[in-house]
Amino acid sequence: MEARGRKMIAAAIAGALLCTSLATSAATPSLLLINGNVYTVDDRHPKAEAVVTANGKITYVGTTAEALKRAPKDAQRVDLHGQTVFPGLTDAHAHLMGIGNRELRFDLQGTTSLEELKSKLAARAKQRPDDPWIIGRGWIESRWQPPVFPTKADLDAVVSDRPVVLTRADGHALVANSAALKRAGIDRNTPNPSGGEILEDAAGEPTGMLVDNAMDVIGKLVPPATEAERMKALEAGAAKYTSLGWTQLHNAGTPWTETELLCRLYQSGQVKLRVYNAIGGPDPDADRLLKQGASIDGCGGRLTIRTIKLYIDGALGSRGAALLEPYSDSPTSRGLYVNEPDTLYPILTQALERGIQIETHAIGDRGNRVVLDLYEKAFNAVPETRRGVVKPRWRIEHAQVIDPADIPRFAKLGVIASMQPSHAIGDLYFAPARLGPDRLKGAYAWKSLLDSGATVVAGSDAPVEVGDPRIEFYAAVARRSLDGHAGDDWHLEERVSREQALRMLTLWPAYAAFQEKERGSIEVGKQADFTAFSADLMKVPEAEIMKARVTLTVIAGELVYTAAD
Repeated sequence: MEARGRKMIAAAIAGALLCTSLATSAATPSLLLINGNVYTVDDRHPKAEAVVTANGKITYVGTTAEALKRAPKDAQRVDLHGQTVFPGLTDAHAHLMGIGNRELRFDLQGTTSLEELKSKLAARAKQRPDDPWIIGRGWIESRWQPPVFPTKADLDAVVSDRPVVLTRADGHALVANSAALKRAGIDRNTPNPSGGEILEDAAGEPTGMLVDNAMDVIGKLVPPATEAERMKALEAGAAKYTSLGWTQLHNAGTPWTETELLCRLYQSGQVKLRVYNAIGGPDPDADRLLKQGASIDGCGGRLTIRTIKLYIDGALGSRGAALLEPYSDSPTSRGLYVNEPDTLYPILTQALERGIQIETHAIGDRGNRVVLDLYEKAFNAVPETRRGVVKPRWRIEHAQVIDPADIPRFAKLGVIASMQPSHAIGDLYFAPARLGPDRLKGAYAWKSLLDSGATVVAGSDAPVEVGDPRIEFYAAVARRSLDGHAGDDWHLEERVSREQALRMLTLWPAYAAFQEKERGSIEVGKQADFTAFSADLMKVPEAEIMKARVTLTVIAGELVYTAAD
């Protein structure tokens, strides 16, 4: 049935993407890496000194002496001088367009206080006096003192002559000024939309904070980016990611138009980063994927489209994550469903029959339980004989807070936990207040999931987080803030070994993308994707992990990033 699933994906998509496949073997130079400290993630041969590639594939892994004998005469030779080489790293959950927009637009990441946010807003307004809207993203109030949401009054005090919309880093809440609220017709009489909330003050007036689906009321009014701007953002995001050492990104929920633009960028050679793409749903775009079937290794072997991204709840920071019991710091709220379970179920059964993978955003323990219930119901309803792929490898994205009773269900159902170690850093200072001590036992529970037999893959959720693989590796093995802090209730027993962390960034994401035979380890015949660091992340003290520098990023045997020195 796996073969049947692969055959289903065929050429139906050929007319959908505005590109033609590029020859993957043409003009790909041979590469010779020697004198390295190579971690292969191949249990049969875990370490090596050298690697030889040809036509984008690995042809030899072993000693430097033997590699020198086997390398083609025209191979590009790189002496690593002891630098550490891993299989090409994969970010198993990120948003490429958002990463690019962060590079090009009003970035509020790292803002340390409300006053700093206001100062940055004032500077932006002065720099861009002719912009009809001011749009930004990246603030996180939980890291401020006091940790309070900004309000329309805060923004009005700086900019009142035009709409201002500033999205929280997690993308699940925004704050708007009065001009933006007025443009959208939001006042004290505006009802909450399904799956969203318009926060109000004690007098019943909107504060300016819109959560989850309520953001759409303003979002649909924001002038859309032009095609040229979107292509520039994709190119900028991909360039940033290869400079950080990533060779592949699992793109967590996009429209078809984004894949079409990306394919054109591959065609022109402007983007090298591999993308495993999920189409957002429920949506006509998701219906289109269900109808057409998946596309594997399109656009020159760099782009695969076989997944639908769904949402069940919101984010913990904005109290949109669906919890079984009320929030510890907001006893009247248990979060919300972004989509009702009954809306999602028909998509699941169709996806099973069509061989389409499902990944669902679930952060709260109620959200995770409902998604596991829905998956189990669909698996029981669609027997293997009717499935496009026998083992569908469905995923839960984030799997952030899980009732301990539900942890074993991931392995039992074959559901992959796609988690972001850096969230345990980003949430360190507010999650205890949101959840209380009892629920923290099932939060960011990487080790418990692994011990139960589940597959866990690591991503960053950039631009929600920075998107640096060193941070993800460090967070997984240290479970502390970058300055070494962890509270007494932060369950350091959920740390993973460095070997497990490496697999969470290499071989296991390959499995989650049905690509474990093609990538994820350094073995003869696999794709020649590598990430090299100046230091051995497997051995240096935890505090020195962030001091390591990416020195090389190799995709299909091509040096797509080389450190300046």
